[in-house]
Amino acid sequence: MTLPRPHRDDVLIAVTGLLGGLVLWSFGLHTNGYQAPLPGWAALPPLAAMSALELLRRTMPRTALLAGTAVMLFDLFTPGSLATVLMYADLFYAAVLYGSPGASRRIPVITGMLTIAVTIAFLAWLRNPGALLIGVVAGLVSFGPSTTGAIVRNHREAADAARLRAEQTALLAEMDRAQAVVAERARMARELHDMVANHLSAIAIHSTAALSLDDEETTRRALGVIRENSVAGLAEMRRLIGLLRDTGGGDTEPAAAPTLAGLEALVDQARTNGAASGLTFVLRGVREGPAGLPAPVELAAYRIVQESLTNALKHAEAGEVRVSVAPDDAGRVLSVDVTSPFGRRHGPRAPGSGAGLVGMEERVALLGGEFGAGPAEGPQGGPRRIWRVRATLPLVVDDKEFPA
Repeated sequence: MTLPRPHRDDVLIAVTGLLGGLVLWSFGLHTNGYQAPLPGWAALPPLAAMSALELLRRTMPRTALLAGTAVMLFDLFTPGSLATVLMYADLFYAAVLYGSPGASRRIPVITGMLTIAVTIAFLAWLRNPGALLIGVVAGLVSFGPSTTGAIVRNHREAADAARLRAEQTALLAEMDRAQAVVAERARMARELHDMVANHLSAIAIHSTAALSLDDEETTRRALGVIRENSVAGLAEMRRLIGLLRDTGGGDTEPAAAPTLAGLEALVDQARTNGAASGLTFVLRGVREGPAGLPAPVELAAYRIVQESLTNALKHAEAGEVRVSVAPDDAGRVLSVDVTSPFGRRHGPRAPGSGAGLVGMEERVALLGGEFGAGPAEGPQGGPRRIWRVRATLPLVVDDKEFPA
């Protein structure tokens, strides 16, 4: 079996202990005086063995302590060396600091009990108060280093736990930041889609009409609508860019977010854009936002209507598009309902990304509302099939007003 490579600090401790012991031996300084049964040179083998065991203090602490105890028992029959005793005490410290968690708990208890037992035994044997010194020495060699090792280990474990908590906190903060970035990007994508898609769809529809019809008056009207939508789309883009830059006051201050007060203008614009396709638009319900309506709800309702009108311009059959936005009688929810004629078409009048319904559903979900979109039976006297978009946005949550 290959022994693990010792740590460089353990090598330094072993070499220092060995050299210190040799210096003490050369001056004839021994711990057991001249009462030992073995000659003075007999103190050197335990010194060398204890120095070698110091190389294992970190990698094999339990083995080093057990072998060091055997070496120390042999050293009692030699003149002894202070360096040997100090290195043995260090093995207790290392066994607690680098050993298993169970050993780190047991060793201080065992050494404490042994210190008490040795003190009582020598007092009973020698019947001399001076025997207390033997107990003190035993405690300094075993119990003291063990207790110190336990204290240092506890501090290290506490520091490691604190470091781990700090890393986990940093990781959670980074995850929160990443989620916030993703959520913000999704919000920006919804805003860009809702603002630009309506205008670009109208531009695409009327540019197609201008290219396909050889009529000067029709082309002129189409170009007028194209210019109007281009200017409106540019203004919306500037508003969003201003919000993203968070500009201050003055002429560069971004305009306020759209509100329900702008629904009539939105429907009028759709009426102009959809005239060439045989679409008519009717707005029912509120024409101005009720006082105190939460800003997120008002913005969501506006964007849902805007996207629904855009989809109607792209896909609806000729007929009437109805828009209804109104709170319920209890004032707890705001209902948005948009219907348009539904039929079979070879394709949309203008290309789209397919993200409109997803964006509307996300907006409603963020506010805790309900959303549905799909074909449905038409009203009596109207088209047989309609495409209906319906959303309910809560104005009250848990009997508290929705936060503005």
